[in-house]
Amino acid sequence: MRLDDLLYRPVNSLVMQSKHSRMGVETTNGDGFGVGWYGTGPTPGVYHSTEPAWHDRNLRELAGHASAGRVFAHIRATTGTAVQQTNCHPFRHGRWLWMHNGVLLDFPKVKRDLAMAVEPSLYPEIEGSTDSELFFYLALTFGLERNPRAAVAEAVGLIEDTGRRHGIDYPIQMTVATTDGDTTWAFRYSSEGNSRSLFHSNDIATLRAQYPDNPLIHAIGRSPWRMAGSAGRHLRRRSRRRAGAVPVRPCASGRRSCLTHLRHPSAGRDGARREVTPGG
Repeated sequence: MRLDDLLYRPVNSLVMQSKHSRMGVETTNGDGFGVGWYGTGPTPGVYHSTEPAWHDRNLRELAGHASAGRVFAHIRATTGTAVQQTNCHPFRHGRWLWMHNGVLLDFPKVKRDLAMAVEPSLYPEIEGSTDSELFFYLALTFGLERNPRAAVAEAVGLIEDTGRRHGIDYPIQMTVATTDGDTTWAFRYSSEGNSRSLFHSNDIATLRAQYPDNPLIHAIGRSPWRMAGSAGRHLRRRSRRRAGAVPVRPCASGRRSCLTHLRHPSAGRDGARREVTPGG
């Protein structure tokens, strides 16, 4: 699929949302943007800019010619860190891409402690100053490349424990998408139990309605994906949280897309053992 089929042509395209977001915290997301895609090389390509997405001529030129089977795109409204290219998502490590929508609350208070938890061999790769990139490298430290669910859960647990040691009641708000080019994982969680939206669908009719002008989606058969079973078990949480169940949707190409909900614990914030219900 060509990039402009995703970024420009739909009525509710990402470029349109950068100017007129109806569900985000900010109506305008003009503090830069980024695109990551998997082409013929061993690692994904990335393009970052501090220009608003709707104003960048180079993005329009690139999107009109580049094609990929898996694309990550992100528009940015900063929560306090600098507007610079190295702070634009998606972030890349090897074949992995990472995007985060949300905030690590009072990030300056916890930044040093969290940075010191990053694997020393990974630390030199951190280029920017955002909480989102540091979150990515914590997940990599905890084994994102081996077990994404467990790694993200471990990173969230560390962020919450660190935040609460610094007197922060609700340390994290997040939706995260990450991929190795073959599988995509999405996570939704917040410490206060009021998480931001994360939409997914395996219903082709819904996708056609969302993208009425996209001929590729309308050419797909009625059931391009199926929903695989989930683990469906209760997982115990002490100071660090394990991820819940993951529905897996094989695509027409044989590649997979996964969704995890890190559900808010049912108990209080006193450090006691908690039951965490897997999401789906």
